[in-house]
Amino acid sequence: MTSAPVAGDSFRSAFRHRAFALFWCARVCSMLAIQMQVVAVGWQVYAMTDNPLDLGLVGLFQFLPTLALVLVAGHVVDNNDRKTVLFGALSIETVAIAALFLSTMAGWLSPQAIFAVVALIGLAKSFEGPANQAILSATVPVEDLPNAVAWQSSGVQVAQISGPALGGLLYIAGPAAVYGVSTAMLILSVLLIATCRPRPVTMTKRAMSLSSMLAGAAFIRSRPEILGAISLDLFAVLLGGATALLPIYARDVLHVGPWGLGLLRSAPALGALAMAMVITRWGVRRHAGRWMLAAVAGFGVATIAFGLSADPLLSFIALLAVGATDQVSMFVRQTLVQLSTPDDMRGRVGAVTSLFIGASNQLGEFESGSVAALIGAVPAVVLGGVGAVVLAGLWATLFPALRRVDKLLGR
Repeated sequence: MTSAPVAGDSFRSAFRHRAFALFWCARVCSMLAIQMQVVAVGWQVYAMTDNPLDLGLVGLFQFLPTLALVLVAGHVVDNNDRKTVLFGALSIETVAIAALFLSTMAGWLSPQAIFAVVALIGLAKSFEGPANQAILSATVPVEDLPNAVAWQSSGVQVAQISGPALGGLLYIAGPAAVYGVSTAMLILSVLLIATCRPRPVTMTKRAMSLSSMLAGAAFIRSRPEILGAISLDLFAVLLGGATALLPIYARDVLHVGPWGLGLLRSAPALGALAMAMVITRWGVRRHAGRWMLAAVAGFGVATIAFGLSADPLLSFIALLAVGATDQVSMFVRQTLVQLSTPDDMRGRVGAVTSLFIGASNQLGEFESGSVAALIGAVPAVVLGGVGAVVLAGLWATLFPALRRVDKLLGR
């Protein structure tokens, strides 16, 4: 999968650029806040209702705004200052989590209130996702873009490792402690974005029309390797995602409590971080499409192993493998999109990819919760893992352009 770095390619080349360093720190802070909040929300909802379906509803309510606003969000990002859009989205997320903190302190938080707040977070993320993707390429020159993509993924994984663990630890003092610290981290993220100065991008103002809003989807459809990568990632995580059911596994299968839930949520990110550091150092320079297909198959196998395990250590190891294999798939997808998308379309393409990501994550949580409510958590996870393995083989046939992708830079 890897080879030695080429001349001029530095392990930390992206950090030579101040704009990227500030953007990266802001991204890590915001992800850290969200990951801490996810642990508290999941545990609170399951404690309140004892219903797996409600865990799925948390994901559904966060996804619905993305589905409703995907076309508008992409148009807004491509026709306005992208840093301003990101600043506004992060500010809304700050207010939303502050509302969780205040309502918990007041003692009137209910499942319905949580659903409303995560919907507000989903609304903000509808704009944050495409704005993040559009800004990234403006923080580094093109030769450092793969390194920036890898470092951004690494930073997100650091947050996904430490966030759930810290959230589980803080939950010992109560959910208000989690929400309070999450609010503080988001405030820091907003301040960092305010000081970031990405490279100016010349934009042509367009009237909001259906053809303009659909341009991102049309671009992706015209590139079969990108469509194949994005859709494979979507359906694999949609079927194989087990994270929504981790509160059930932590309490009812593995019996490890809130702290154990935090560790379980951190495990995929720890595996992803280890793989991201390998990719950051050496890259994926040959046979990228084949590695993505193999990684998705491995993701499915690891998901099956987790679903069948009743031992906390084995479950943790399986989740490490889930994260490591998913990281390979995510890196190939993100790099293909970043290197192929014209600057004036990054917002609209980013909005479509954010919709796919949201569908795989939040809608996947709803799918997992719904199936678990019908057949049980363990069969739901195992069935999803089998589906991911089948998809990898099917996509190799349906999207030969993806299978043939070789080099990511200088394609």
